[in-house]
Amino acid sequence: MTQHPETQYLNLLKNLLEFGDIRVDRTSVGTKALFGCSMRFNLEDGFPIITTKRIFWKTAFKEMLWMLSGGRNIRELLQQNVRIWTDWPLKNYRTLTGSSISQEDFESRILSDDSFALKWGDLGPVYGAQWRSWRGHDGRSIDQIAELLEGLKNNPTSRRLLFEGWNVSDLDEMALPPCHKTYQFFVSPNSGKLSGALMQRSADAYLGLGWNIANLALLIHLLAQQTGLEPGEAIWFGCDVHLYMNHVDQAKTQIERTPKPLPKLEISRKPDSLFDYRIEDLELIGYDPHPHISADVAV
Repeated sequence: MTQHPETQYLNLLKNLLEFGDIRVDRTSVGTKALFGCSMRFNLEDGFPIITTKRIFWKTAFKEMLWMLSGGRNIRELLQQNVRIWTDWPLKNYRTLTGSSISQEDFESRILSDDSFALKWGDLGPVYGAQWRSWRGHDGRSIDQIAELLEGLKNNPTSRRLLFEGWNVSDLDEMALPPCHKTYQFFVSPNSGKLSGALMQRSADAYLGLGWNIANLALLIHLLAQQTGLEPGEAIWFGCDVHLYMNHVDQAKTQIERTPKPLPKLEISRKPDSLFDYRIEDLELIGYDPHPHISADVAV
């Protein structure tokens, strides 16, 4: 009997619970952590999104499209009702001003006040800024994604089909240094398939990892459509892979659940550019997960 692809993820949670080192982290929440883990998903088997709890895939996909746009301000996300990045600028605002402003009021000001959004909504040169406008030592702005597309189309057997988020000179300016930091791609001339690998320096196994895998798979599908290839494999490597101590009970609940059939990603149109996709173009057909299990983000 063929093993369900999601079993890899459930086994990872089990290993973290059983064998993870207990560590104190920057959030002071504490984690159980392992170093050096991997998973791989054949995209022909279905879209690799977690089914043992609901993943809010539209929110995840909106984040990836925002990153591909080069976005760095939470206002662009809040306009799409995406609040996953608010915690960091809100904490910064409260710390620097002494204000006890609520998240709701903070987000309202970001949306309504241009100057406030510019100052307090900016996350610094995070993911999208590095992907689309990496600052070179000579002052150039390097669009890594555009260069990747050019390579996939014109030099598909290159070993340099990658992009990177860990810009050492910019780390201090970022609200959060990149966790999913290095993406690399591989084209098989025989099959015409595009595979992609992601290396994460830091992986929040319970809350973030399901999103990371889904967004990697989405990116492979979009790149494949734009370059006339077929999706191959999504391969994930994690270095510091951790389960926050306030997610232990949720993980125990999740691993008792049986995975359901994976959905299929349907892309309704092929825009002229990778950067012109909209959330309305994307649909997960047949996604019928187990109920959501809520958990707090460690900031």
